[in-house]
Amino acid sequence: MVQPMERVPGVIRTVSSQEVYRNPWLSLREDVVERPDGSRGIYSVVDRPDYAVVIAAEDGGFHLVEQYRYPIQGRYWEFPQGSFPQGRAGTPEELARAELAEETGVTAASWTPLGSLFGWHGASGQAFTAFLATGLSRGVPRREHEEQDMRQRWVSRSEFEEMIRDGSIRDDSTVAAYFLLLMHERG
Repeated sequence: MVQPMERVPGVIRTVSSQEVYRNPWLSLREDVVERPDGSRGIYSVVDRPDYAVVIAAEDGGFHLVEQYRYPIQGRYWEFPQGSFPQGRAGTPEELARAELAEETGVTAASWTPLGSLFGWHGASGQAFTAFLATGLSRGVPRREHEEQDMRQRWVSRSEFEEMIRDGSIRDDSTVAAYFLLLMHERG
């Protein structure tokens, strides 16, 4: 006779899991779960690779990129960010270096990890690591085909904060990375 698993308060147990969709950027699965009270339900989970967010800072400001984001049907400014393409892997810092160079053409002499956060922990285990990049040098961007409409510019810190207030920056990863920078600067 199979013994039932011991219930642990606050823990949701996976009973079964089935992938229902996959493409080169993500997969979607539906898990049958058992809650602490024994009731069952379905939990949908989006699996995506972790990503890096780069605060390229110099002269009292930051380098930003802007592109059209199809799901929200709009263009917004954000810190350079992204994940490795399918089949490629590396450290979070290697990813940050690659994304900054790819999207802006900028390279950095100094890299400081600011912290890691979950981007959408209610539906995905995907996390990002934020980095401060300094000692910058200019180069030519090597953007992916999907980034062909991307623009970039440098903004002062005060303009950056105003862009958050006026809605020009609405990316949660960018705002969260900036908060990590503020905490880093405070020691």
